[in-house]
Amino acid sequence: MPRLPKQNYHDFERIIELDFLRATEAAALNSLKWLGRGDKEAADAAASDAIRGMFDLMNICGEVVIGEGIKDNAPGIFKGEQLGTWLPGAPQFDIAVDPIDGTTNISKGAPNSISCIAAASPEQGVKVALRDVPSFYMRKLSYGPRVIQYMQRRGDKLALEAPIAETLAIVARALDKRVQDLAVMMLDRPRHKEIVEEIRAAGASLRMIGDGDIAAAIAPAIVESGVDLYMGIGGAPEAVLAAAALKCLGGEMQCKMWPRDEKERAALIAEGSEKDLEKIYWADDLANGENILFCATGISDSALLRGVRSQGATATTHSVLMRAKSRTVRFIRTTHDLSQKTIRLRSIHREARL
Repeated sequence: MPRLPKQNYHDFERIIELDFLRATEAAALNSLKWLGRGDKEAADAAASDAIRGMFDLMNICGEVVIGEGIKDNAPGIFKGEQLGTWLPGAPQFDIAVDPIDGTTNISKGAPNSISCIAAASPEQGVKVALRDVPSFYMRKLSYGPRVIQYMQRRGDKLALEAPIAETLAIVARALDKRVQDLAVMMLDRPRHKEIVEEIRAAGASLRMIGDGDIAAAIAPAIVESGVDLYMGIGGAPEAVLAAAALKCLGGEMQCKMWPRDEKERAALIAEGSEKDLEKIYWADDLANGENILFCATGISDSALLRGVRSQGATATTHSVLMRAKSRTVRFIRTTHDLSQKTIRLRSIHREARL
């Protein structure tokens, strides 16, 4: 019998997506022992080791385009790293990764830490799928599909730099709530003092978090999260990961570069980003195209996902896996038998028991 011709599968992310999820599950499980131990770098190193180890088993050509900046002797997965086997002919992926979003939280045993990955495969007409924004921070505003649908019907528009009271009024009407019933999530930072005062003056309530704004920015697009709006200033790489997820969920995000001081502003101008300093980036500017997948696993509880639950020889992880093309969103609860479970670690180049 003649052999079938080789199939040219144009939707490869449907086949490989569960392996990406296994990587964030492995990161969550491997970093769990550092929960509340006061060592955020050890937790980040454990998560990174597990993610690299899982990618060592994946037959892809993956390049990290959004990762952590180069730091002396710091753990993390860095921009420019190659992940996967890189065998000839293996499918290509641009990868944005945060082994632990919320490392300070995990070191304190606090809520709101996740492990997450966004990946994009080549797509016609898309030059940059996951944009590497040059600033350290961005000002952000994210909201869910109900708000978008309302604005499309009524003609209202949210603007990143609009008065806070105006933004809250539009969101309240869109969600059929009173302003005082809105829940706004934000990082607890001194830089947000004026925004906090305006939100409270308008009558809305705040959900302040210590760290980890990827899950927080995604939360308004998840009905069950109890979060109606996310705003404030947070990391630029985290904005890209959140934008990838919001595209899969039908939500939206507006961002603008926020230089920390005049020195950073001058450096951005010298690098040729002067015009971009005033640019409003939307979700599609940060995560462009349809060939995008996003996955995350909770380490400690967040508005997006429950954290790892460990009891005796059993651990349960809670994850989300989604694709922009189909807007399919899967919430996955996985039970791991720790007496049998192994995780591939890059550091030892083999499987290790937890």
